[in-house]
Amino acid sequence: MAQRPVMELVSTIRHDGDGGVLDELDTVDGAARWLRRLPGDLFPGEAPAGEGGGGEEPVVDEEWRRELVGVRRAVRSLFARAVSPAPPSPADAHRLMPADEALAALNAASARESVVPQLRWPAEGTPTATLASAETDPRVRLIALLARDAVDFLSSPRREQLRACHAPRCVRYFVRSHGRQEWCTPACGNRARVARHYERAREAAANAAAERAI
Repeated sequence: MAQRPVMELVSTIRHDGDGGVLDELDTVDGAARWLRRLPGDLFPGEAPAGEGGGGEEPVVDEEWRRELVGVRRAVRSLFARAVSPAPPSPADAHRLMPADEALAALNAASARESVVPQLRWPAEGTPTATLASAETDPRVRLIALLARDAVDFLSSPRREQLRACHAPRCVRYFVRSHGRQEWCTPACGNRARVARHYERAREAAANAAAERAI
């Protein structure tokens, strides 16, 4: 996965390639397809506390889909706050959660998974302490992981590099990799430059026509 987990979640709302907006989590089947694209450490099977995945694949149902959408909605609302006073993504700018409601939802999701200290002491070696999950339900673990990743990102200096891409037809949020980056991908940059070129040409033609009419 190229991006951190929270950016992958946020990007499940994207341009559909045909002038509209696609929501990958709009249906249970869509959510299942997205979840199965996650690497195994994010989408594990059932496992006892402190152990890895590898058991039965979790069942994707409507309840889990709604939980994923709930975390995403909270995060996108807080992303809109983070990029302010610049405009947010147009995909959901008209239905953002109030900031206090989004914060409460994100923190509640993060708190759903308990982590406990575990002692590791090899036969020949130094004992070490690690934190391991005490949650056996992989669905809860993933919801909490996504929320914690959002908490980590939004409380870090990287938050200052968050931007909403406003190239034509794009609705993505992205993290700038350099100071002059305006768009999420080179393709979006090309579309934006073409749009600007045509807008300047249109304005020039309109001005010329107005001057001839005088």
